[in-house]
Amino acid sequence: MAVHVINEARRCLQCKKPLCQLKGCPIKTNVPEMIRLFLAGQTQEAGKMLFENNPLSIVCSLVCDHEHQCEGNCIQGKRKEGAAIQIPNIEHYISDSYFDRIVLEKAPDTGKRVAIIGSGPAGITIAVKLAALGHRITIFERMDKIGGMMRYGIPAFRLPRVILDRYQTKLREMGIHFRPNTTIGGALHLDDLFNDGYDAVFIGTGVWRPRRPGCKGESLGNVHYAIDYLRNPEAYDLGDNVAIIGAGNSAIDVARTVVRMGAQHVTLYARRQRIAASQRELDYAAVDGIELQQGMAN
Repeated sequence: MAVHVINEARRCLQCKKPLCQLKGCPIKTNVPEMIRLFLAGQTQEAGKMLFENNPLSIVCSLVCDHEHQCEGNCIQGKRKEGAAIQIPNIEHYISDSYFDRIVLEKAPDTGKRVAIIGSGPAGITIAVKLAALGHRITIFERMDKIGGMMRYGIPAFRLPRVILDRYQTKLREMGIHFRPNTTIGGALHLDDLFNDGYDAVFIGTGVWRPRRPGCKGESLGNVHYAIDYLRNPEAYDLGDNVAIIGAGNSAIDVARTVVRMGAQHVTLYARRQRIAASQRELDYAAVDGIELQQGMAN
């Protein structure tokens, strides 16, 4: 793995106008500098830079749509018979190596308290950023573990749960408090938070409500929503033949999970000819034996 990553890093052209960063990355990760530091033997400095720019660097290195973002804009991949540098593999190696050594540099304690409702990607990122500014942070999470949609909406074969567990440990080391199994709007309300001295509240509760297709038969016992299924696949008995409506990355996550849960015949039905999922995810679905039917709008 290390040799492969080093060889990939050596292929970087250190472009004066790095499209992987400027056009490809939504948060403008400084890919050339990351690679330069790595090859110079400054892996920890590279990891520090990545974490300060994006506290979820490890996660993004695994689950972002790389072929349309950093890799998809790599000049090496645009050359004739060229191959894009595998930037996420380099980023993951660096971020993973650095993660357990992170020591959050905090500003002096401001005495201000901030409540973070939801421990998904937004909640975790905001918690880290505000803790670094010296604020006192408490995260309220309605589930028993942190991660939100990262834990309950992305299959473990794409995002190992141990990574999220490491985040929970690291956030505690940063002095961030947790209130698991706590729903704001249940026993506690927003007024209670302000009455207890919180100066600000960030609400990052995620998108947990399924998007209904609005067709007849939705309430039948053998019809389920993807977001509910991914939260706890063990709770479902889908049988051997499973049809999945949709062909985005979430639909493929469901399909590949269903296969791993024992279904024999799994088919994705795409409503349109244009497929929302990345080609990489489609390739993984194909090797898992999942069939794709396109143009099923009618």
